[in-house]
Amino acid sequence: MTTQMATSKERDKEHGKGHLAMNMPPIVSQQEWEVARQQLLVKEKALTRSRDALAAERRRMPWMAVEKKYEFGGPKGKVSLLDLFEGRRQLIVYRAFFEPGVFGWPEHACRGCSLGADQVAHLTHLTARDTTLAYASRAPQADIARLKARMGWEMPWYTMTDGFDTDFGVDQWHGHNAFIRDGDKVFRTYFINGRGDEAMGTTWSYLDITALGRQETWEDSPEGYPQTSPYKWWNWHDNYDAEPRPHPKWVDIITDPQGAAIRRRDAEANGDPVLADAEEEEIAELQAGDPGNQGA
Repeated sequence: MTTQMATSKERDKEHGKGHLAMNMPPIVSQQEWEVARQQLLVKEKALTRSRDALAAERRRMPWMAVEKKYEFGGPKGKVSLLDLFEGRRQLIVYRAFFEPGVFGWPEHACRGCSLGADQVAHLTHLTARDTTLAYASRAPQADIARLKARMGWEMPWYTMTDGFDTDFGVDQWHGHNAFIRDGDKVFRTYFINGRGDEAMGTTWSYLDITALGRQETWEDSPEGYPQTSPYKWWNWHDNYDAEPRPHPKWVDIITDPQGAAIRRRDAEANGDPVLADAEEEEIAELQAGDPGNQGA
């Protein structure tokens, strides 16, 4: 028996495979499967609408003024909480456990925090919504730089030097704190930890815990909050600076279906089957169901 086979068998034993028969669900036809899926889809859509409503409540949460001055260590020296915004309006700080006394030190950060770090989406999409994501630990900057290089992480990561973790509920457990600034004034707007952290990592999950949300017109937000049309602000992560506005071929089928149809006809007339096919697929998707991120 090879070592690989032995390891596989040990893993199967650990997870109970081969010892207990699975209580499998019924095997059905395609038509029956579609019926079952449509029944569940009703509940999934209700969950999406409920999640949107919860995010709308977050945007109406009171703000807590941050009066105390906090200091962090950064790659270039000492910085303040305000500096962590990097000039943007919103900030999300995740308290990651990487420091002496944490399992894995000094080679690794906490396994759970590391799994979360592996899930972080490309940060450029957050910055396009005027939002900065930062990590904070008590490890020295040299160790943080080494860890980031080893694991391929690119988020800004600071060293806590005072009572920030205690004051914001992350001295004993991980968590995300959301902040907003008005000039030089900083306010705490939301906090999420425990199992709530499991869902974090996508651009949308981060924006949904912020005071301003996704900043799209379909959202239920207080009057005066910044909002733009969905999809139109989306871009390739290496193209926001070069081309802030989408290329004309990036069609917003949700808000301009007539224009999309015209462009599709023009594409066919000009012999551009790729664009024409893409337009047709988007129109079909719109006619078939919900516009993706609106959850309506």
